[in-house]
Amino acid sequence: MTPAELASVVLAAAHAVFEQRGLDRAALPASTVVERPRNPEHGDYASTLALQLSKKVGVPPRELATALADELGRAEGVKSVEIAGPGFLNIRLDAAAAGQLARVIVEAGAEYGRSDRLAGEKINLEFVSANPTGPVHIGGVRWAAVGDALSRLLRATGADVGTEYYFNDAGSQIDRFARSLLAAAKGEPAPEDGYGGAYIAEIAAEVQARRPEVSSLDDDAAQEVFRVEGVALMFDEIRSSLRDFGVEFDTYFNEKDLHDRGELDLALNRLREQGHLYESEGATWLRTTDFGDDKDRVLRKSNGEWTYFAADCAYYLDKRERGFERVVIMLGADHHGYIGRMKAMSACFGDDPERNLEILIGQLVNLLRDGAPMRMSKRAGTVITLEDLVDAIGVDASRYALARYSSDSPIDIDIELWTRATRDNPVYYVQYVAARTAGVARNAAEVGLVPGDADAFRPELLAHEKENELLKALAQFPAVVATAAELREPHRVARYLEESVAASYHRFYDNCRVLPLGDEEITDLHRARLWLNNATRTVIANGLHLLGVSAPERM
Repeated sequence: MTPAELASVVLAAAHAVFEQRGLDRAALPASTVVERPRNPEHGDYASTLALQLSKKVGVPPRELATALADELGRAEGVKSVEIAGPGFLNIRLDAAAAGQLARVIVEAGAEYGRSDRLAGEKINLEFVSANPTGPVHIGGVRWAAVGDALSRLLRATGADVGTEYYFNDAGSQIDRFARSLLAAAKGEPAPEDGYGGAYIAEIAAEVQARRPEVSSLDDDAAQEVFRVEGVALMFDEIRSSLRDFGVEFDTYFNEKDLHDRGELDLALNRLREQGHLYESEGATWLRTTDFGDDKDRVLRKSNGEWTYFAADCAYYLDKRERGFERVVIMLGADHHGYIGRMKAMSACFGDDPERNLEILIGQLVNLLRDGAPMRMSKRAGTVITLEDLVDAIGVDASRYALARYSSDSPIDIDIELWTRATRDNPVYYVQYVAARTAGVARNAAEVGLVPGDADAFRPELLAHEKENELLKALAQFPAVVATAAELREPHRVARYLEESVAASYHRFYDNCRVLPLGDEEITDLHRARLWLNNATRTVIANGLHLLGVSAPERM
């Protein structure tokens, strides 16, 4: 019996109790939930339904809980119901009802854990969005791992998600990039405000190979060639490195398009219609202080140039005009100050900032070698890049390490730990269970042990304490996925895989032999345990997939 099935049983019992007592059934909720009690000794599941309904119907909570417990106790699959405290219901399932979960999981396969909790929500999820002036640095890599995992979680819970990468290919940073390329091509040092690193010389050489005529142009014309060609090459490299990291976006949006299509003027006119613009000292301002910002913001300077914030306004409006109800933007720790102005901007457009705009801030990442932070990249010169991280510990370990922690906490990634083939390496610990469950299934097939038809499955045989513990862990997966999606916290999936599933499976494996020994006859218990083994494989694989990490069959 799954938690959702048990919740339906609890609600059916409540309907029966209300009918028996002549209580107003309109007070009953359309659905309810059951949860795992903190102390396993209190039962398999707990319900607070009696406490929720007590005031509505004027019945003391313990009295209502007693009636619910009596009704629930007669339900198929429920072994016992105890009342605790002011009216909590602690429910124990019989072994057959608990063990049926293994069949449910195996038959559901990749669908197990998915739900329609966020069905109907159309979400635009923007992450990474590194400027095309250099390789993706380790802060951006964190958002690549967390953002991609979050997009998978949101989709797994029914949301309509569009992932987006915003290329800032307009403005002063692109001019500095172009000047840096021109200087490298001429054999000169980078401009004082320019970009260094070996990659600048590499790109400059590639531009010269593509456009040999650039060497005969004057500096202004040559710089424009380096700007166009260099940005295109950097785009290609960023997209390729992210693709190799397992991250691809539905949309790659260029800031320059906003300028070329006149969308900044469109945004300006929309804000003027809302009554939040004013002119001062020749510049056009947005009165964001009306909505809690610490100061008003300039959109167009007195010389006619647009500000970066004007492009932010136009880009937000573009997303909303494309039908996205919620705009989620992931930013680095140095962008914390953007939250107030962006929320105020959303309100200036007439939106609800708490509903339509969500900004997530990610903290810093350090890559440690021999206990000390790595500061320099061989290629980028100033920062650690995506390639540096992958070269050090691999894609799977990188993605898992970055998604394993709450994004609002700084993290240190110890190269030695994340490359170690031992249980203290979290990704190895979880992937080892994936490989071990696959190995058990292979070995079972070799000795003629197969799960058999679902109708022949004997779930009541899964009565061992460690089998029950593992079943409880597997039952939590759909709730973990839903909570991780709603709270935007993929790390919950990683910690669940480690602390609940992997830990419980190891204890099950050590105490409950799946394969027959020697010439031992294959029994229904062996088959039942094989179903449980395969269910564990399904949950581990589904959970790792949500994190963008592989579930190997061999290690």
